[in-house]
Amino acid sequence: MTTHEGPGPRLQRCLAAIAASDPDVAVVVVDNSGSEASLTDAPCANIEHVRVDNRGFGAAANVGFAHPAVADAELIGLLNDDVVVGDAWLRPLVECLDAEPAVAAVQPMLVLADTDPPLVNSLGVELDRFGAGSDIGYRTTESEVADRGPRRVDMVTGGALLLRRAFLDDVDGFDERLFLYYEDVDLCRRGSELGWEFRCVSASRVEHEMGASTGDLGDDRTFLQERNRLVTAARFGSAALIGRAMWLSIKRLRHEPRRAHRHAFLHGIARMPRALYERGVATWSRR
Repeated sequence: MTTHEGPGPRLQRCLAAIAASDPDVAVVVVDNSGSEASLTDAPCANIEHVRVDNRGFGAAANVGFAHPAVADAELIGLLNDDVVVGDAWLRPLVECLDAEPAVAAVQPMLVLADTDPPLVNSLGVELDRFGAGSDIGYRTTESEVADRGPRRVDMVTGGALLLRRAFLDDVDGFDERLFLYYEDVDLCRRGSELGWEFRCVSASRVEHEMGASTGDLGDDRTFLQERNRLVTAARFGSAALIGRAMWLSIKRLRHEPRRAHRHAFLHGIARMPRALYERGVATWSRR
């Protein structure tokens, strides 16, 4: 399944790579771009093109997860349209999930497109002491990733991953209120609370044209990242982390883009009581 911003050349490259790696796989393209273009010339044999209003990445992914074409699938792949998969990308991910029933989702090694030597984009996601997410291994050389076996990570990136249907049912998919950014952090954190684990398998390799799908967001990128950092800090972080997350937002009010930082802080603070309430409900339900 792929979510994207319109059936253009970037999506065609993504679909062509999927078709080359597994011509029989069922593909659901969830299109929230507002484009009227069709996918009649798409390279995949089994493809469904679904147009939806743009309610964000998580909402589009949830539409795909619920589509009848993948209703019976035990494993579901999720790809951004700016990802190009390799010929053997899927098998190592499937083998990892088959071997480890407690693993909810597994991601490949994401490599930055058009880098020479190839540089890593992501080997998973980690949070710093302010609740800010970053990609593990970012811009290290691919050759430095010596361990080709599955490695445990706290969080996987939403750009490219294979998910277990049972896990998606358990957590009820992505939280659509985040719209964009930190939805993968939220998904994994909620899964961890229920005992699920996550892996990165560097034997599986995909190329990522980083930022291609969100390059036109402008200051909205800062707003969404900062707001959602505060919300996820409140939902999952310690009291100390929440305090540090708020302090960083206040510090950033002095920096450009000031308006985006100000709005992110105000909107994030406004959403934090709800996040704390949901945290309490989740904790109580696990007792």
